[in-house]
This record gives sequence, structure tokens and C-alpha cells, in this order.
Amino acid sequence: MDAKTDRKERETAPAEEARAQPRSDQQQRPPGDDRPVENKRGDDKRAQDTQANDSPPDGNRPGLIRRHPYIAAIVAILILLVIAAVVIWWINARQYEWTDDAFIDARTVTVGAEIAGRITDVAVTDNQPVEAGAVLLRIDDSDYQAWLKQAEAGVVAAQAEIANVQAQTQAQNAKIDAAEKQVAQAQAALEFAKSEDQRNRELLAKGAATQQQAQQAASTLRQDQAAMDAANANAEAAKSQVAVLQAQGKSAEAKLRQAEATENQAKITITRTTIRAPVAGHATNITAAKGTYAQPGQVLMMFVPNDVWVKANFKETQLDLMRPGQLVDIAIDAYPEKTFHGHVDSIQAGSGTAFSLLPAENATGNFVKVVQRVPVKIVFDQPPGVYLGPGMSVVPTVRVR
Repeated sequence: MDAKTDRKERETAPAEEARAQPRSDQQQRPPGDDRPVENKRGDDKRAQDTQANDSPPDGNRPGLIRRHPYIAAIVAILILLVIAAVVIWWINARQYEWTDDAFIDARTVTVGAEIAGRITDVAVTDNQPVEAGAVLLRIDDSDYQAWLKQAEAGVVAAQAEIANVQAQTQAQNAKIDAAEKQVAQAQAALEFAKSEDQRNRELLAKGAATQQQAQQAASTLRQDQAAMDAANANAEAAKSQVAVLQAQGKSAEAKLRQAEATENQAKITITRTTIRAPVAGHATNITAAKGTYAQPGQVLMMFVPNDVWVKANFKETQLDLMRPGQLVDIAIDAYPEKTFHGHVDSIQAGSGTAFSLLPAENATGNFVKVVQRVPVKIVFDQPPGVYLGPGMSVVPTVRVR
């Protein structure tokens, strides 16, 4: 009975397993190949049972650290090193503040024409380094040279007029001297005529002189008195003419000063026909060309001085310990293999938005707090020795502790 049962179970088992297989497997296996599959599955099941019987219980299996002690020790050392490195980095990082919102800044100069004229020469090319006082370009000065000569002629004419007035004044002074001498002569004659008239009157009263003599003396007295009055009037007229000449002299001096001012203005204008570099730097963005007619105020080129610095926009939360004079390590993106040294020069008295074209107005609309940035000026301790221009990216690191 047991043998029949076992044989029946062995016969029915393959059929049940075949029904449990996916349809695709049954389609792929050719008909009449059921028995090899049954033998293969039976072998796999017996191998699994044998492996399960041979493996030791979980309670008797050794731990991972005991099986790999050296690897565990290395991992533990690496973890400790990482922790120590993080701690050291954090302690060291507390001493520095850095930002990548920084760039090279400079006071660029706009080179423009101050006078009107045709450009005759452009002495520099784009990005050319120039020294202070070097010629950048020239404007035709022929019209201004003519104006200068005219102004010089006006100065000479004014000087001649002053000399003429001075000569007239000297001549008038001579006339005054002559008039005063005439007054003195008339005064003497008048005094003699008075004496003669008095004496003739006395003689006439005594009968020692004739009536004709007395009348003659009286007439002479009247003539001498008239001559005296004329001499005084002539002297006064001569003196009054001096005041007129003095006024003419002042007018001539004013004309001279005006002519000299015109001459100086002409000389200054001629100097403006030659545009020179204000400081040492680089000429860039040149728009001027030979033959172009320049107008006053027209921008002809830009000039970048050699004196540059770093403008770093630090967050306001980074400024607690930042002070002028603190040392700075400057990394410039254009020169990744070099580190430049400088120091904090000053901190702007206000955030960047406060001085922008359209400053924020937090009293209107909805308010959202945003960490503001404050520009910090950082100067180089030594000239960088490399080309630096405004706008180049910089990463400054300030030692604040």
C-alpha cells in the first residue's frame, strides 16, 4: 500500500509542477521532454537540502569584525581622521571670511573732446599701455592758432593804448606846470599893479601925479587881475584834464586785462587740441578715428588706470569681526596658480542697494527680509605685476581672528 502511494505521488508530482510552470515555458519546451526537467529540479532541491543541513546555525557564525579585523581597523582609523579633519577645518574656518561676489574695480576715465575740431592723429591703439602725460590723440589747431594770434594782437593794442594815455598824462602834467608858472607870473604882475595903483592914487591926492597916470595905473591893475584869473582858470583846466586821462588809463588797463584773458583762453584751447593720458594705464574702447570731426563732450575712448583694487560684496552677517587693516588673501580667477596679498582698506557706510539707481523701499508693498551685501574695499599690498582690469572675478579671504 505504501509503495503504491509513493509511486502515485511521484507520478502526479510532475504533472502538478508542469501545470504550475508559466505558459511560455511549456511552449518553449518541446513535447516529450518532461522527464529531464523533473530530474533537474529534483537534483536542485536535494542540493539545497544538503546545503541547509551542512550550514552551521546562525548563533555559531562569527561576526564581520572578527572575520575581517584589519579592514575594520582601517575603516575606524579613516572615520577618526575624517572627524579630526572636519573639526580642524571648522576651527580654522572660523578665523576667515570669504566671498565669491568680488571683482576688480578702478576709477575709469572717460576721454572726450573739450573743443570742436577734426581729429588729425590717434597716437594709441586698443589696450595699449601708456605712461602719464603720453599723447592719446590730436585735433586740428589751425583755427585756434589764428585765434591766438588775434588775441596777442589785442594785447599789444591794449598795451599801446595804455602807453598813449601815460604819454598824454605826462604831457598834461607839463601843461599843469606851465599853467602854474603862468599863475605865479600873473600873481607877481598883479601885485606890482596894485602897488602902482596905490602909489598913483596917493600922488594924485597930493597933486604930485596927474589924473592920467592914476587912471593908467588903475587900468594896468585891472588887466593884471584879469590875467591872474585867466592863469588860474588855465591851471584848473589842466588839472581837470589829468582826471580824464586817469579814467582813460583805467579803461586801457581793463582792455589789456581782457585781451590777456582772451590770449590765455586761446593758449588753453590750443593745449586742448592735444589730449594726453592723465595717469599711467591702458587705453581701451577707442572710438576715435583720424579724420573724424569731434564735438565738445564727445567720448573718444576709455582709459583704465593701473591703480586698481578689489571691491568685495560681503554679506552683512560677515562684517561682525571685519576691520580695516586686516590681512587678505586674494585669488583671481584669471591667475589660478597665484595668490595675491592685500588688506582691508575700508567698509562702505551702507549696503549696495542703498546707493543703487533704484534703492529698495521696504515701506511699500510686502516685505521679505533678505541678507544685504555691503561693499568692502581691499587694496593690494604690492603692485600685482599682472594685467588686471575692472570686472575681473576675485575670491578674497579675510582673516578676521
